[in-house]
Amino acid sequence: HFHSTFSQASFMSYYSAISPWEIVVNEVSFVRKCIGADSSHGDLWGKLICTNFKVSFITHDALPKQRFQVANRLLGEHDVPLACVEQVVTVNDAKGKQKVLCSNQKLKFNPTELILYCKDFRIIRFRFDEAGPQSAKKVCLAIAHYSQPADPQLLFGFEYVGKQYYGSLGERVNGVDPGGGLQMPLFDRPSEWDREIKRTGAAEWRVCSINEGYIVSSSLPEYFVVPVSLADQDLKQYLCFFTAHRIPLWCWNHPNGSALVRMASISDPLQQRKLDQRICSAITKSHPQRSDVLKSDLDKNLPNIQDIQAAFVKVRQICVIEPFEESEEKWLSSMESSRWLEYVRAFLKHSAEVVYLLEGKHVSVILQEEEDRDLSCVVSSLVQLMLDPHFRSLTGFQSLVQKEWVMAGHRFLDRCNHLKKNDKEESPLFQLFLDCVWQIINQYPAAFEFTETYLTVLSDSMWIPVFSTFLFNCPQQRTENSMDFSKSKCIPLGEEKALRFPPVWDWSQQFTPKDQALFNNPMYVGKGATCVQNGAVKSFRRTKKNYSSTLRGMPSSLRNILMDGHDSLTLTRRNSLVPRLKPDFSQIREVVESPTERFFRDWVSRPADLQGMLIPQLLPSHLALWRLYFLRWVPEASILKGGPVTAYHKLSQLADEVEKLQSQLRQYKGATPASTPTSNPSAPPSDHSRMYFKAGSTLEPSSTPEYLSSSFPFSPVGNMCRRSILGTPLSKFLNGAKIWLSTETLANEAL
Repeated sequence: HFHSTFSQASFMSYYSAISPWEIVVNEVSFVRKCIGADSSHGDLWGKLICTNFKVSFITHDALPKQRFQVANRLLGEHDVPLACVEQVVTVNDAKGKQKVLCSNQKLKFNPTELILYCKDFRIIRFRFDEAGPQSAKKVCLAIAHYSQPADPQLLFGFEYVGKQYYGSLGERVNGVDPGGGLQMPLFDRPSEWDREIKRTGAAEWRVCSINEGYIVSSSLPEYFVVPVSLADQDLKQYLCFFTAHRIPLWCWNHPNGSALVRMASISDPLQQRKLDQRICSAITKSHPQRSDVLKSDLDKNLPNIQDIQAAFVKVRQICVIEPFEESEEKWLSSMESSRWLEYVRAFLKHSAEVVYLLEGKHVSVILQEEEDRDLSCVVSSLVQLMLDPHFRSLTGFQSLVQKEWVMAGHRFLDRCNHLKKNDKEESPLFQLFLDCVWQIINQYPAAFEFTETYLTVLSDSMWIPVFSTFLFNCPQQRTENSMDFSKSKCIPLGEEKALRFPPVWDWSQQFTPKDQALFNNPMYVGKGATCVQNGAVKSFRRTKKNYSSTLRGMPSSLRNILMDGHDSLTLTRRNSLVPRLKPDFSQIREVVESPTERFFRDWVSRPADLQGMLIPQLLPSHLALWRLYFLRWVPEASILKGGPVTAYHKLSQLADEVEKLQSQLRQYKGATPASTPTSNPSAPPSDHSRMYFKAGSTLEPSSTPEYLSSSFPFSPVGNMCRRSILGTPLSKFLNGAKIWLSTETLANEAL
């Protein structure tokens, strides 16, 4: 029953949870947020509010048990951004009806329950047993309507930026410059491309500005990099033959001179051969040894966006929607049949093959895709991550995403389906990329400055429609829409071309400096970004030592890791993901080792150089389900005081203690901390320690905090509420932890 202490007066301050730039659309009091699956014990009472930004639940009740959750400055503890709402389901228990609400739909019954299915895998339930029927109906309709905007300018980011950063005369409010204080390139100006050219030693490449004002291609950035030997006039002649006028773009240069390039397909078959020759000739001239150029057709060799979306939907169904009542074997079989990990492996495998060509054969590689805006973003990013340790630092990784995804024109608006217009365009390419990155981190944890918490929070930020990073299909769309919005709202832009949306990389928008420390990996042994000093480029070099091949055993099925026994980037779709058997066994003889296999055998036989090339192991036993991302909201999968976070807790304390001892040593030697370069330029300046967990004052190690669980820093309490769930057979994914399937099982074990 409704708590007697609950009164309307207790909500006098609820508007403090609503930001000044939000508009309250509808609200309903006396709402119960469900916490337990099968009973109302521990449920929370409060007010449900729909604004133009989020679904907010305001309560003064405490959660039934101690929990921990990182506080987001843009969201309250019980808030869900409207962009994160995937499906709105209303239920009437008495009539036995339920309805999936779409925008501008009518609801013929009074709902007794509201279920929100969220894009971050949460399922949140509200009950209206004590609420006014009409108010409950109105708030449900409002959530359905505002979670499906009809136009990009109705996304909350426009209202947020217009009100927060611009005054009535167009001046910056409080002098705030969104993203202006970032210590990383956004690649929206020629100087930042110039620095990247110098950093990688790409002497035969130059910044091109023929697309300034987006006059050449609407999906390309205003500035990009092309071979020195290609004049602007030549590029203008070629562009009409490429899909969407997307001429080849430089991505990265290897220290040996090989270049990684991406381009759209050539739309005119009659010009195919001539253009290929001219482009390849220009890239060859940019190489010190005039090496060959090889092309990889990603559309032929990798799963398409519809396949990836279908796999993602199946994984979500298996992990969070279907009751975990089946046998463990069936659950694992279902996970395998989703093909998600198969596709993760396919992208890692193909990227490793490109790495071999750049590093092993010293040739340049062109990644070709129909529009060069989806698969190429994943592959180009993974190749650079495997080869360049700069991109394994936090700042470097963010610049990589900015360069290869945001500025290259990945369709975030369509692929995230922010407007919910076309489900066929929706595809989790960016989540797939982050999963691939996690797989590499999982195998080489000390090679990355950032943590899996950072990757998960980055993915969640896609559903906070405030950041320029994930709101648009390309930079030109941001400029065009913000100019239109500025005119309609009478916001003078002055000398600026468009509203300046904050990039997601300005983490102070979401988290305190203390919470940002959760992004820092205590095991990181990186040397930071390479730099230009006195005109000389200091790039990474792989350590050359003679290691015994017995130090790291060579997997017996190494051929299945990468090239399937031949030196070619041509992968047979799907069939290449499993070993093939020759039909004529009488012809089986000793297989001659290919150069590709020899290259990877030599690499695997040596200890991994964390500041050099990293190649992930790709046998099925090496790839795992990303538990924190997929299972963090599942109560049955959460291990109290268990999971990887327990090791992270201890390592963070050790790293913090080492930092303190180093600081004391510097003081003892008479050096000031300011004279010593910090190991993490991206760490909050207000906190000398990079670590979230601090070392204790005594020599005795601190005990594991009660709030730690395998879901840390997230909590399933109140964020995952399904009906009639007994348990989950996830022991293989939870490092052998014992899972309780039901009360009956516990009783039997006690006997």
